[in-house]
Amino acid sequence: MKTALVFGGTRFFGVNLVEALLEKGIKVTVATRQNSGDPFGDKVERLKVDRFDKASVENAVKDKEWDVVFDQLCFSSNDAEIIAQALVGKMKRYVFTSTLSVYDYGVNMDEEVFDSYSYELKMVDRQEVSYQEGKRQAEAYFFQKTTVPVVAMRIPIVLGEHDYTERLLHYVNSAKEGKQVYFPNLEAEMCFVHQKEAGEFLTWVADIDITGPINVCANGFITMGELVKLISDKTGHELAVTSEQLESPYAITETWTLNNKRAENHGFQFTNLQDWLPGLITYLAK
Repeated sequence: MKTALVFGGTRFFGVNLVEALLEKGIKVTVATRQNSGDPFGDKVERLKVDRFDKASVENAVKDKEWDVVFDQLCFSSNDAEIIAQALVGKMKRYVFTSTLSVYDYGVNMDEEVFDSYSYELKMVDRQEVSYQEGKRQAEAYFFQKTTVPVVAMRIPIVLGEHDYTERLLHYVNSAKEGKQVYFPNLEAEMCFVHQKEAGEFLTWVADIDITGPINVCANGFITMGELVKLISDKTGHELAVTSEQLESPYAITETWTLNNKRAENHGFQFTNLQDWLPGLITYLAK
């Protein structure tokens, strides 16, 4: 039986990941600080660990090993080093959740647009740098310093019924409550991925002979203007846009979209954004 260790498997698409692994008959260990519960009952093993403390990780993984380690909690080169050192010889493959944010704005970008193999590596904590720079450094560490096969899943904003960030819900509620929202460029396009798809992709990519960065997003893009109209239609309340710079999670000034062809060419079938986004907005509106 294959084995998997999951850091960050107790909420959002980490839950979808664990569920997808269990469906494939993989023996799953969930590593958390155990400050909150999880929905898996006796179907998983658990490790109590502070992911950001090297001694804690080393102690937790003593005398253990896994076929694949999934990491939703790697935000800097220092975070990467903890795993690389504490799990040396204990994992055959490492898959971590990177981000669209490693790229600056751009249209339909493929993986080569940001090259973490040649990016200048600096050892930093996530508190010392931006989210973008932290993820860039995490990728740079793994692809420049380690010998274990590593995959970096670069994903855009994840949407779903259990999105604790409530970013899309912010706009849905604003429409229902008659509050204005801020978008600097209604022509700017974004890509998204559903939480279930993110979990299923991670499970899939662990079995594919592929390493390096890989873009993951649903097929199709949407402009912020189209999103405003969709939210207005599905809530029955017009979402009013203002030029006043209010707090706005999707306030992109330019198009920011990924090309998912590398994953598609390896056989992963992505969903179409337009097939599920309207229904998700309807769900959130209720």
